[in-house]
Amino acid sequence: MTDPDTLSALNAKLDSLLSLLERAVPPVPKVPDFTAADAFVWWPNPGELHPVARVNRVDLALLCAVTRLKEILLDNTRRFAKGLPANNALLWGARGMGKSSLVKAVHAAVNASLDSPTLKLVEIHREDIDTLPALMMQIRDAEARFIIFCDDLSFDHDDTSYKSLKAVLEGGIEGRPDNVIFYATSNRRHLLPRDMIENERSTAINPAEAVEEKVSLSDRFGLWLGFHKCSQDDYLEMVRAYADHYALIIEPARLRAEALEWATTRGSRSGRVAFQFIQDLAGRLEKTL
Repeated sequence: MTDPDTLSALNAKLDSLLSLLERAVPPVPKVPDFTAADAFVWWPNPGELHPVARVNRVDLALLCAVTRLKEILLDNTRRFAKGLPANNALLWGARGMGKSSLVKAVHAAVNASLDSPTLKLVEIHREDIDTLPALMMQIRDAEARFIIFCDDLSFDHDDTSYKSLKAVLEGGIEGRPDNVIFYATSNRRHLLPRDMIENERSTAINPAEAVEEKVSLSDRFGLWLGFHKCSQDDYLEMVRAYADHYALIIEPARLRAEALEWATTRGSRSGRVAFQFIQDLAGRLEKTL
């Protein structure tokens, strides 16, 4: 018979071996329940889609000064939701002009127009782009249709993850699944810093080919929607729309004067600045949004 001390030592070694095996072999990812929500966040570790019960977004009608861009993205998304051909979209340009807000608002508007909300919004963070293939595996065979959304997408020096994104968007052997479309926002039109592109041009043996490799990522997006800085009239239109929507009672002349003063202290005019002013105004008026 084996003495108790020997058995205890053996059990300890087996427990240690099992612990090592569990760490070496990743757990089987859960099968997503796509009926749990209309929006999800991708968690690459442990490879799960986390449902979002309440999406942080504004109504599509409140996005002023981007009427034509709204129409284009809304039409593209409606076609995709119906199973018709549609393009990946890159929303680029000035900060705070509603790029990410437009994506979320369009998703809600299209879902509201469907008999059942079968269009899902999946957010993937910039630093997790290289896990896109794993995400695609989880949604490729689902009945729902998916907008993969990456906010503030850009790439810095020595960052090669853009190559995996290129393959996923178009060019990989499997290609983009029919039930997936990719929407991204960025402050950069070509997603790469200008000095990075210029450096490639100046140091490469064939400058044209080197630059082409860097900027070809943005070519994978069929839609380029440019957001430009807004005028004073556009800014005031945004402020008035928010004030009316939230029923903030204030004299028009006072609203205009305070909104302009707020923009002056911030040194910029944008949809984000307009909403920040409205938050301040609502607080002073003791109103909830």
